[in-house]
Amino acid sequence: MRAPERPTFDDEASKEIYQYVERHGTAERHRVRDAASIPANQFQESLEKLKTKGYLEEEGGTIRVSLDVGSIEEFETDDGSYTIRPARHSDFEGVVDTIRAVTATETYVVAETVAEQLLYDDAVSRHTTVESRVFFVATVDGEVIGWTHLDLPHVEKLRDTAQLTVGVRPEYRGQGIGSQLLTRGLDWAEANGYRKVYNSVPATNDTALAFLEAHGWNTEGIRKDHYTIDDGFVDELLMAYEF
Repeated sequence: MRAPERPTFDDEASKEIYQYVERHGTAERHRVRDAASIPANQFQESLEKLKTKGYLEEEGGTIRVSLDVGSIEEFETDDGSYTIRPARHSDFEGVVDTIRAVTATETYVVAETVAEQLLYDDAVSRHTTVESRVFFVATVDGEVIGWTHLDLPHVEKLRDTAQLTVGVRPEYRGQGIGSQLLTRGLDWAEANGYRKVYNSVPATNDTALAFLEAHGWNTEGIRKDHYTIDDGFVDELLMAYEF
């Protein structure tokens, strides 16, 4: 599916509950109940309807918007096995730590921004009236070791394009994990009707640029002196992949 279609509601109570969770990304059950001006038994009934329809999901008393973004895939390498799957809320700390591990060794400003946005939202996936955010993770023995993510604007004139970031912890590189993560993100975008995916990379990040170019990405533009890194100005390369 494309970034989720707007849901339909059986009653105003269901709509009120869903919209509260949507605005906040995730919400504690008791806060949603307090915010909904309906009796407790009606709250329970409406929430269960929303969960049954697949609009909301709940884990440990935390309610979030559901995003159905695909299946779990297993891969074998000479060094062992790893899994690529849609991210879950329980992956939150692992995703942030992995992004920080990557950005600690190379300059990847967009990914740093993504990590900060995750911390602000306190949620991995996000779906609002303005935009959606989809994450896939690579895991080894349940631990997150890589990610790919897409930001999906809902503004009509931008609905055919998405921003993608991807990264793998340094100690797990050289096994094709990054390529599989990138492919998973691109496959999802193509299947959901996007015509272009883009990424922004500092001109000094040779590793990232070489990786994207090897997978068919092209330099679409350059922003001169866009970043200030180590007290110097660095160009930003606008990389794009078109389907």
